[in-house]
Amino acid sequence: MPSQLLPLVTAELNGAADPRAAAMAGALAAKYPRAARAVLFYGSCLRERNLDGLMLDFYLIVSDYAAAYGKGWLARANRLIPPNVFPFEHNGLIAKYAVLSEADFARLNGVEADNVSVWARFAQPSRLLWASDDLARRRAITAVAQAAPTLLSLARPMAQEADALTLWQTGFTLTYDAELRAEKKGRSLSIVDADPDRYRRFGEAALADGLPPSPQDAPALWQRLQRRGKRLSVMRLAKASFTYAGGIDYLAWKINRHAGTKMEIRPWQRRWPLLGAVTLLPRLFRGGAIR
Repeated sequence: MPSQLLPLVTAELNGAADPRAAAMAGALAAKYPRAARAVLFYGSCLRERNLDGLMLDFYLIVSDYAAAYGKGWLARANRLIPPNVFPFEHNGLIAKYAVLSEADFARLNGVEADNVSVWARFAQPSRLLWASDDLARRRAITAVAQAAPTLLSLARPMAQEADALTLWQTGFTLTYDAELRAEKKGRSLSIVDADPDRYRRFGEAALADGLPPSPQDAPALWQRLQRRGKRLSVMRLAKASFTYAGGIDYLAWKINRHAGTKMEIRPWQRRWPLLGAVTLLPRLFRGGAIR
């Protein structure tokens, strides 16, 4: 049967974006001439008219990790705990980008994913700003098109009602509990409230197409996803202390921005960012800055 969701996803991914973000995506792909397959732009900056001073978010999709990095430890780290995250600057804009292989990007958008981090993001609006060829573009679109059905399928057994907007709200609430989050309570619901027409159209199209089978024991599955998600968040934070220059300052900036705190990083925490990041966690949990 023809898909009702795929044309909506395709149109959204091919939609207009800030020209500076598009130029940044091209420059990012150029850093990986042997491996780059697609660059996607996502996150809150999609809705901003002025990008100056903001941290843009990209996903760089590569053919494989060996082609991206060679055979060093970065390839192994990306394979074992995907994604790797790096900072990037271009023409006065700053960004962070996550690296995933085409195979991992497809897997982590689907219901078989063992964590929520990719499909929870790509169930939301994004833009495909660069692709190496038509095949790479089709693969990226197909992968992203799995994200909404995944979220809605896993949310359906946990929702009190089966209408599209309730499923979206339930799904985002559950995913926010499956990662370390700096946003204030209620942020998950505001995602849908920001553009209910978009989420209604996408949700109804996904429901019309038929969702993947929902899990038989959904509460147990969500408990596993939430436990694993928190562990992965800490592991990624530890890994980023080696791959992300100034990562601990970015962490403080993001927490302050979303949680309304005034955290300052001490010199010793910059000198030993892994230890510094770990020492922040108990205070952040106690204060409710992350959950």
